[in-house]
Amino acid sequence: MELVSVAALADNRVIGDDGGLPWPSIPADKQQYRERIADDPVILGRVTFESMLDGLPGTAQIVLSRSEQKFDVPTAHHAAGVDDAITVAERLAAETVYVIGGAVIYDLFQSHLDRMVLSRVAGTYEGDAVYPAWDDEAWTLESTSEYDRFRLEEWVRVAPTTAE
Repeated sequence: MELVSVAALADNRVIGDDGGLPWPSIPADKQQYRERIADDPVILGRVTFESMLDGLPGTAQIVLSRSEQKFDVPTAHHAAGVDDAITVAERLAAETVYVIGGAVIYDLFQSHLDRMVLSRVAGTYEGDAVYPAWDDEAWTLESTSEYDRFRLEEWVRVAPTTAE
């Protein structure tokens, strides 16, 4: 199973501000993001899950939460932590599982990721959520694609993950 982080981040790694994006909406980024994760399970935090209830992403949602253990959504699965989330994902028998946030979830899974797909929004923005830093020596930039208002980067881990 491959764990892939998907996020949009500014030059200063800011990903959010008060539950929303700190930059004006970028429809092309939203579209490529939704299409990428549509056919696979996703791992996300409870607050992110609740913010997406009107249009849940992925075929299943693995929700990390310390406070809630049951959700009124048939495709949602509770996970108490990283290892539990990985176990749930393995039970779903998915080839790829996407980690989609928020900031704490990205940080918790950073050492377990095989790939990162990052929409790089030019500029620095104020915000209260940031994407975790990574060791450039453990990753290689496999591809970049230029779009209007963002650049899509695919990073692949070259060093073994700590989860192995």
